[in-house]
Amino acid sequence: MTLASPRSLFFAAFLACVAVMGGALYLEHAMGLEPCPLCIVQRIFIILFGVVCLIAALHAPQARGRRVYSGLALLFAAGGAATAGRQVWLQGVPADQLPACLPSLEYMMDALPFQEIIKLMLHGTADCAEVTWTLFGMSIPEWSLLAFAGCILFSLYQMLRRS
Repeated sequence: MTLASPRSLFFAAFLACVAVMGGALYLEHAMGLEPCPLCIVQRIFIILFGVVCLIAALHAPQARGRRVYSGLALLFAAGGAATAGRQVWLQGVPADQLPACLPSLEYMMDALPFQEIIKLMLHGTADCAEVTWTLFGMSIPEWSLLAFAGCILFSLYQMLRRS
């Protein structure tokens, strides 16, 4: 049995990222669900993972290059999983123990230094704990965590596979 080429697998992973982002944009624009700060960070991580996979597919690296691309993709997938995990955790915290809501991103960009904005966005707020949509009993952050787990497994497979 022959294995699929690393190039085609990287391209398939890129297409999966496009599908995930398409779903996120559908939920935002068609369903009217406004993304919270942690959702935005997760989108950034899935885009970065997808860009790495696209570059790897276009480059078609040998074993060493495949490991480098896989390591970079793994880094972005792990960051996304940590962010999604944080949001899933926030959804389980009692409402009276949640951090206060953040001002709008536009206001924060005007009023706060960049490091403070990043810190506040990664910390999460009560907005991030609100469950506004579910599919098969799982919230958006839980689906996101599942997608990032798949990205991690893909990255590890690409990194550790023999040519």
